Amino acid sequence: LDWRVVDLFRTYRNYLRQVAPQFSLASVSKALLLYPRVARVIWNYFDAKFDPAKGGGPKEREETLSMLRDRFEKAMTKVEHINEDSVLRALFNLVDATVRTNFYRRDRVSHYISVKIESARVKEMPSPRPMFEIYVHEGGMEGIHLRGGRVARGGIRWSDRVDDFRREILDLMRTQMVKNALIIPVGAKGGFVVKEVPRDRKEAAQVAKEKYKILIRGLLDVTDNVVNGRVVPPSQVVRYDEDDPYLVVAADKGTAHLSDVANELAREYGFWLDDAFASGGSAGYSHKELGITAKGAWVCVRRHFMEMGIDPERDAITVVGIGDMGGDVFGNGMLLSKTIKLVGAFNHIHIFLDPSPDPEASWQERKRLFEEVKGWDGYNKELISEGGGVYPRDAKAISLSPQVREMLDTDEKEVSGQELIRLLLKAPVDLLWNGGIGTYVKASFETHQEVGDPANDPVRVDARDLRVRVVGEGGNLGFTQKARVEYALKGGRINTDALDNSGGVDLSDHEVNIKILLQGPVKRGEITLEERNKLLEGVAHQVVEAVLYDNYRQSLAVSLDVIRSRRNLEPFQWVMEKLVDSEFLDRRDVYLPSPQELDSRRKTGRGLLRPELSLLLGYEKLWVKEQLRGCPFIKATYLNEYLERYFPPHLREPFHEEIVHHLLRDEIILTIITNTIVNQAGLSFFARMMSELEATPGEVAASYMVMEGVLKAPRYRQEVYALDFSVPAQIQYEALLDMEEAVEVLVRWSLFFSGDWLPIKEVIEKYRSLMDALIELLPKVLPPEMASELEERFVAYTEQGFPEGLARTRASLPYLSDSMSLFTLAEYMGKGMEELAPIYYHIVHLFKLDGIFRAIREERKRDHWEVLAYTYLERDVWHVKRELTRRALQVWDEGMDPRDLEDRLAAKEPWMVGRLGELRGWIEEKGARGLAAWTVALRRLREVLV
Repeated sequence: LDWRVVDLFRTYRNYLRQVAPQFSLASVSKALLLYPRVARVIWNYFDAKFDPAKGGGPKEREETLSMLRDRFEKAMTKVEHINEDSVLRALFNLVDATVRTNFYRRDRVSHYISVKIESARVKEMPSPRPMFEIYVHEGGMEGIHLRGGRVARGGIRWSDRVDDFRREILDLMRTQMVKNALIIPVGAKGGFVVKEVPRDRKEAAQVAKEKYKILIRGLLDVTDNVVNGRVVPPSQVVRYDEDDPYLVVAADKGTAHLSDVANELAREYGFWLDDAFASGGSAGYSHKELGITAKGAWVCVRRHFMEMGIDPERDAITVVGIGDMGGDVFGNGMLLSKTIKLVGAFNHIHIFLDPSPDPEASWQERKRLFEEVKGWDGYNKELISEGGGVYPRDAKAISLSPQVREMLDTDEKEVSGQELIRLLLKAPVDLLWNGGIGTYVKASFETHQEVGDPANDPVRVDARDLRVRVVGEGGNLGFTQKARVEYALKGGRINTDALDNSGGVDLSDHEVNIKILLQGPVKRGEITLEERNKLLEGVAHQVVEAVLYDNYRQSLAVSLDVIRSRRNLEPFQWVMEKLVDSEFLDRRDVYLPSPQELDSRRKTGRGLLRPELSLLLGYEKLWVKEQLRGCPFIKATYLNEYLERYFPPHLREPFHEEIVHHLLRDEIILTIITNTIVNQAGLSFFARMMSELEATPGEVAASYMVMEGVLKAPRYRQEVYALDFSVPAQIQYEALLDMEEAVEVLVRWSLFFSGDWLPIKEVIEKYRSLMDALIELLPKVLPPEMASELEERFVAYTEQGFPEGLARTRASLPYLSDSMSLFTLAEYMGKGMEELAPIYYHIVHLFKLDGIFRAIREERKRDHWEVLAYTYLERDVWHVKRELTRRALQVWDEGMDPRDLEDRLAAKEPWMVGRLGELRGWIEEKGARGLAAWTVALRRLREVLV
């Protein structure tokens, strides 16, 4: 075997160590040396599979490969020991799972090897498994890129974990998958290690840059291109997978300055994404300059404090931080409020203590450090309050002043630097702001080894010992998921890193999609590249607003589901089971409550915790996206309005045609619709509608979009959002849940009786005008008792601080559950709202049908069969309402008082009215509860009306 083939074996050997650490480098080398004939067969298999010069088509190749698989098995009979047998089979499996390689490309600038692996086919690979991963091997570096799907994006970092960098990247990719549920691509992550790092920082940076370029080349070598709208495979690469042209990378630790380098390589390769390949760079959005990650995390932090009745931008809050002012997330974050009292912080070198800071003066000093990119050793000591100071993190002994001891609530008078960091993490402050790198908090039942961040083992603390009120996770992996849950169980307010710091990936995704949008105009000469860059810069503030609104809605979604899960935990348990059954979740990889724990919480009314819901929210969005993918609904032209709103306002009119024909049009709409519905209706909504009503994903989505449009729900929500910090958060949440309940009831009606709402725009406009008219009519057409309730609700909401128009809409919501039934009945019978509405509402009130409907909706469903049974009963109530209204119309005279309806009906159909009265009394007397009682009651109602 020549040296290139030997290096190919090194490639697979080193990759195998990352996938299955039980196979050491020495053991793999030993097995290959002991059994050279087996090694020769493995090489022959690789060569037959990927050498483009080998003749014949796919059929002939497969015949050769089948023969070589048999030869491999025969050769393996000579292997005497189980260890060598396992190693050689693992190597052969890796070759078999390889779908592309650059090994035969003659245009490589130097010798390096990349192999693209279909992860699900690697037998030794632990879960979670990406869809694909590309491993790049070179004498001085190793690198990997993991992707959760075909359309995926994520950063590439310079890792220092030579022995297990894939685990680091895999953990980050898993976080990225959840984080990317918010954006168009799914999660991806990449990283590389430099085997010999120079001691000089400049030299080290230059070496890292060269190795980064090798990784990027290795990725592009095996990636398809798009030329004139057609997918073009890479030269001299045999493919065993489908077309795969979407490859986007981003900056991460150690590579923040290398986006331009990646884009230069993309141009060299003629790659279709051009400078959209790597977001950021000189012609892109700088996360640090825009402060987007910190601002997004701060939006989530503000919600925590808002729920506590605190405005962190007006009220003073004490903060302990991880990071320093020279960093992006920490520095930007600690400048977002001038009322912050940063009492302590640490980075990888220093510890900063300021037990009683002056908020204004300390903010100005932090701003100076941020602008000068300095660490804590650059802080003006004269501005530090009495007893504070800056100390080396590796100090053996640090004396604690009385002021610091009081701030930390400790009796310790002298501690090491590591002990001081642990005290800071456990300090009784308002906010712990994580803007650094590393895992600093674990659960009490986790070991340091399980955490997988040995550098921070000496300073890591247990979540049960935290005394901070709120955690903001601007950085990744600061807490383990088990730590988040343990902290939340004791009352701490925390989401997940994936939710808090999603702003960065969201911003970059907007950048990439705007660049794709403007590719056509640039190529056609309609705008120059410089003009495109000015457009990008000019709409940056609009993109930032859109990204922060996404953070706002996601953190709100968790808050609403906290309330929902306390009221009814079963649907959330069903979602967990569904995600596990459909292999979107693996309980071995994520920390979710057991069935026994859920039973305990159900009894105490606790519900799910924010970290649990944050995790489920991301996975549920991924699941919904997959369910909606390919639905005809996504092609509806009405949804182009949502597509246009995704892009900044200044681009919508001049580039309208480019927007509606965007290369990722369906993916963008799919993401928008998923986020819109799941954020608002809750993470259990799709599963419940599809299961209970046997509806398709497209029917559920279409019905929801129509009904929220008919109710003008988007405008209503904006008016509620405007009340932040002026109306208590819980009151706001109840107002939002009232609207979601109204939308859901109409969605259920739609899925019972219609489901087909195309063309959507015309349907919404038609019924929206009827809804407006009905809301105006309600005080006049409701029975006196219901009209009085409506007015009482209106007065109560205005007293809570709601503007009159919003209060009126909210007060009307409970009476709109029958609106679509009323509208369609009026159409069918040729009646106007002024005539039919009084009859309908008086009939409903007279026979207590609304009470029956609500009671059936509120019954606890113990299993799926009971859910279906109650669903059919719900539908029966609507049938009864319509039939009784139809019969009432037969005795109705113009100008008649609706209160005379019962007497008129009794005169014409005495038996029916008598039986209905008896049944009404029976329900009230017996207090109907449970499936059997309601089944009998509805059966009798239907029999009376036959």
